[in-house]
Amino acid sequence: MKSLGLNWFIEGSLDFEYKKYILLNYLQEINRHFDKSKLYPNLTDLVFHYNNLLDFKHNKTGLQQAFPQRLTQADIEAVKLTYKKIIADDSSMMEIERIITYAISKMDPTIQTGKEIYDFVESRLNIDPVGLIPLMPYHGYFSLRNGNERTNWIYEYQISFFESKDDRYRGINIQFVDTYQQSITNTPESIKLDLIKHRRHLPNPAVYYVQSDISFPLEQTLLPVAKRSLVKYIMKAA
Repeated sequence: MKSLGLNWFIEGSLDFEYKKYILLNYLQEINRHFDKSKLYPNLTDLVFHYNNLLDFKHNKTGLQQAFPQRLTQADIEAVKLTYKKIIADDSSMMEIERIITYAISKMDPTIQTGKEIYDFVESRLNIDPVGLIPLMPYHGYFSLRNGNERTNWIYEYQISFFESKDDRYRGINIQFVDTYQQSITNTPESIKLDLIKHRRHLPNPAVYYVQSDISFPLEQTLLPVAKRSLVKYIMKAA
């Protein structure tokens, strides 16, 4: 997927029609992915650019605090330098405001579409613990089944916690382990026993069986939604 440049709305020509053309091409590609229920990385990228516009509009030199994970020092200096060049030019600032206002109005419904797809996928997921779950269920495995497909995908997961000055966040890291073909004898319960036997670094792991009742694109949609849903499930049950 071709993404927008970080500062696409202030770099190069500040011609409204040109920026409109760039934006609409980008959104057209995003919507093509959404039409195929392919959420990621499209939704993440779109939300980033949307928040980037809002932040520039409300606090034009504060991007470093808002997006430290995406901005390098060179990016930050480029933003500040560009802003210094245009701040004294009222016509340029007016054009930028026009571009930003238009872009936000066009991005918003596309984001809502992405969220609706996300909510739909999440509503089709079922999460069940496999056997007894330990008191600290933040490190273990989950088995993921995509609709009626017999293939199950096994992942090791670890939930991490980190804090900012204002809030506490949860993240999840996963690592692909293996696949297995589900059958009468090859069940999530038997797979749990096999994991314990052959992967001794987790002698008493939490194991979850995650299944969607209809199929979705695995890497672009089902797996990212399943990860987030699993975190919510574990934190609610803990």
